Amino acid sequence: MPYARMSSRDDNGGLHIESTRPHEIIDSMHAAAAGHAGVAPFILLTLTPFFWACNWIIGRGLSGDIPPMAMTFYRWLVALLILAPFALPRVRRDWPKLRAHWKAMLLLGAIGIGSHNALAYLGLNYTTATNGVILNSFIPVMIIALSWIFVGQRLAAIQMGGVGISLAGVLTILSGGSLAALAAFSVNRGDLLIILSMAMWSTYTICLRWRPANLDMITFLFALCCVGELVMLPFYLGEAALGRHIIWSWTVVLALLGVGLFPSVVAYIFWNRAVEQVGAPVAGLFVHLMPVYGVVLAWLFLGERLQGFHVIGIALILAGIWITSRKQRETIVATPE
Repeated sequence: MPYARMSSRDDNGGLHIESTRPHEIIDSMHAAAAGHAGVAPFILLTLTPFFWACNWIIGRGLSGDIPPMAMTFYRWLVALLILAPFALPRVRRDWPKLRAHWKAMLLLGAIGIGSHNALAYLGLNYTTATNGVILNSFIPVMIIALSWIFVGQRLAAIQMGGVGISLAGVLTILSGGSLAALAAFSVNRGDLLIILSMAMWSTYTICLRWRPANLDMITFLFALCCVGELVMLPFYLGEAALGRHIIWSWTVVLALLGVGLFPSVVAYIFWNRAVEQVGAPVAGLFVHLMPVYGVVLAWLFLGERLQGFHVIGIALILAGIWITSRKQRETIVATPE
């Protein structure tokens, strides 16, 4: 997800999307992907939400073979191993900044890497991937709403209306389009866990204002992964002690390698590269491809079907995003490192 790793706020409360220039060795991946300057960014932006959607499909499809805490732990362990050769020299260089801001790094790693992912995978044990990827579209509006509640960011009346419209879309999906289910609060617990996961992600995004200034992005991501792994370790061990173990197979091994590489590392690099070239406002539009990919992939590989209440729900969510982001887009900028 781009909002967690890309956004921060300046001293005036404006939302900024930061980009970075990854390690020179990783730049070879950029160069290989760049191709023609006018086309390549849009290829990268098209692939990035595809990788994120695949994460949800794998999380749901293998929920019986990979318990949620194990999925979270091994996903970021793979990402750490991939990043380590590039990140360790930078971590040594930036260690004084990390040590000086250890409280902020602990908070950001715990909610952005640990709890957010664990709750998402746990939710996928009880709900469909279709619901998960569509509900995920509500994150931009949730960030704005939580910023208003906890940070005091002012919202115009039209933005408040947009939040309400998106919330109506979420409630449509949670209730399965049934007013009786909504009135009785008879909703899927998996959907509620997904909503809680989104709240963790949104809170993390807001808390990025405490990210150490001028900290290299590769260092930042690697440090967050380390914190997230330490936070998840007792939950992973507790899950195993309760008898929930990975059912190992080549499919499981490849899945763990896949979610550690593509949604966690490659998508991050692609996103940064594309934002540098086309800017955050344009790049942000491509995030909405994620539910489209997710719905199609869930139909192809999981046999899930898109239903009428899904269509109504996502239409309301996207309408609310468009309304609430009209003023936000005026303050979103891309600031290369």
